[in-house]
Amino acid sequence: MESSVPFFRGCTAVAFLLWVATIAAGQEAPKSQPPMWSSKPDIPAFEKIETDRLAAAQHSIDEIIAVKEARTVDNTLVPYDEALRQINATTYFADLMQQVHPDATFRDHATAMLSKASAASTSLSLNREVYQALAGLEVSKADSATRYYLERQLLEFRLAGVDKDDATRARLKKLNDQLTDEQSMFDRNISDGKNIVEVTDATELDGLPQDYIDRHKPGTDGKILITTDYPDVLPALRFSKSDKLRRRLWVAFDTRAYPKNRDVLEQMMQTRYEIATLLGYSSWADYNAADKMIVNGPNIAGFIERVDAASRPLVLREFQMLLAEKQKTDPHAEEIGDYESSYLSELVRRTQYNFDSESVRRYLPYAQVKQGVLDTAAKLFHLTFRQEENVPAWDPAVETWDAIDDGKVIGRFYLDMHPRPGKYSHAEMAPVLDGVRGKQIPEAILVCNFPAPTAADPGLMDFSDVVTFFHEFGHLMHWILGGQQQWAGISGITMEGDFVEAPSQMLEEWMHSPQVLASFARDYKTGEPIPADLVVRMNRASAFGRGSWVANQTTYTAISYDLYKGKPQDADPDAVCAQDAERYSPYTPLPGTHLYASFGHLAGYSSAYYTYLWDKVIAEDFFVQFDHDNLLAGPAPMRYRHVVLEPGGSMSANDLVKNFLGRPQSMTAFQRWMGEEFAPASEGAKSGQ
Repeated sequence: MESSVPFFRGCTAVAFLLWVATIAAGQEAPKSQPPMWSSKPDIPAFEKIETDRLAAAQHSIDEIIAVKEARTVDNTLVPYDEALRQINATTYFADLMQQVHPDATFRDHATAMLSKASAASTSLSLNREVYQALAGLEVSKADSATRYYLERQLLEFRLAGVDKDDATRARLKKLNDQLTDEQSMFDRNISDGKNIVEVTDATELDGLPQDYIDRHKPGTDGKILITTDYPDVLPALRFSKSDKLRRRLWVAFDTRAYPKNRDVLEQMMQTRYEIATLLGYSSWADYNAADKMIVNGPNIAGFIERVDAASRPLVLREFQMLLAEKQKTDPHAEEIGDYESSYLSELVRRTQYNFDSESVRRYLPYAQVKQGVLDTAAKLFHLTFRQEENVPAWDPAVETWDAIDDGKVIGRFYLDMHPRPGKYSHAEMAPVLDGVRGKQIPEAILVCNFPAPTAADPGLMDFSDVVTFFHEFGHLMHWILGGQQQWAGISGITMEGDFVEAPSQMLEEWMHSPQVLASFARDYKTGEPIPADLVVRMNRASAFGRGSWVANQTTYTAISYDLYKGKPQDADPDAVCAQDAERYSPYTPLPGTHLYASFGHLAGYSSAYYTYLWDKVIAEDFFVQFDHDNLLAGPAPMRYRHVVLEPGGSMSANDLVKNFLGRPQSMTAFQRWMGEEFAPASEGAKSGQ
């Protein structure tokens, strides 16, 4: 793994499969592993790769069961970890192809393969012989990471129901297989669902950036088509002066997977409830929290209420500012629709903060932002990045990159950054391969939907998209830096699931740094750097609305918890959304929308969407530890890399936090961040903004 040049670059499918077989057999990887699409697999080749991986996993499981002598790490934990690595690789690849492959038939086969991979994972988690073999291991003299790994795996086995009777385990396996299919369908319905709003009056685009208008020319029938893809819908909701257009777009956006996903969600809720109750828990929310930092469901409810109480005064203050702005054109207005909050926030930033979001876009063409993100991460984490040229991928726009540390390739990542039909429609980091020291370098991918640059259009980005880019890149760095482990099962982001957003949320602060922005934000026509005073105004303006952001996140968190906190028949999705919006959000929901149907995290995070707020608290606590006058300097960046990111899942996230902070996390920094714009000047200065 010393070289960044793929050993099988341009290889045949046979050569690639031979490489897979080498890995499957448990031998060390070659000095360089080929990028995942090197063989340009068609559907049969893709399925063979995946089937071979699952066969290799089963071979390792059979090895464990066949052991007759005393149990050791070598004859039990090593093959167990190999089985886990193979199943993970199968799952990652299938899940990714389900989300990004341009061909719907290929995506269908990937969905089916994901079900097989999940079935293999469930079967392993319910394998009593494997569990008993692991439980019988003597690891008191092993290193701390190995001891922790075994402890966590035994917990996960018990949470899967391995200690239940045969009939219960069989039922749990069936339910988990069913849940995988339901999750896949929920995600596919969102990815495949695209609504189109027809605009017959071009004045409805008034207020939108000129490059947006240029990309949306009327067709031969005179109609302008706006899709529910992010680069289409989000700018229109923020900038269009047409209330009617924003209403139509909001409804189209929130119904793009409705009514299909109402039925799928209710099925998921029922399946999860039955799994939880079979395992002795009163609800899915309680069960799902059992292996996380937050511990149980009631703690989620308590956290929601604490955050709501802390943010409520600020939320109301911001609401009054937005309402006053609305009353300039509608003097009798007493409420604000959820569909217009983005537009009104933009107006407030212009009128009261002398900041227009559009004024920043000229400094943020996609190519420059990409290079700026790479350069900033390289300096922060003391890495270098090198693109692998002419590497095949499922789409010509996909790029392949190496992460290099002190001359050694330690990981590979892919960038799939622009929208296309059938592709996952939000932004995410997805794992591709676990890292195993001496055997396999970690790989991951960013799947995003930013404007694609062309010869005539530089792909100007909203500042919020730049923040999202660095956020997701933070996940990628965590996966790679945490992927230098002895065991696949603790590689990358494998600690408690409610810590995973904290490192990336902290990195969002780097994109507010005048120093960082000045390094890449340049006028796409003149090359002039972004003016320092514009950055100052932007940061002050962006501090406005944090209370509203917290209120929105609290609403989503409450919805995810309330849907899963009890019996499914007691939680009507539309009613839950309406009740939680009324309780936690200052905005009035637009009739005819069904938020839950396109709320993808209800499939993945399920009841644990609180993770975003929970980790924002940790992130701001982390951020205080850095030198705010120069975020790329001093000892904090490398201490953070070594103490928080590199351990991967080799210890509890609670220990990662304590080791970096010297104490448990506190909400103090989060409260200061949230109310920074309205705090006394001395307090604002403390936050480093």
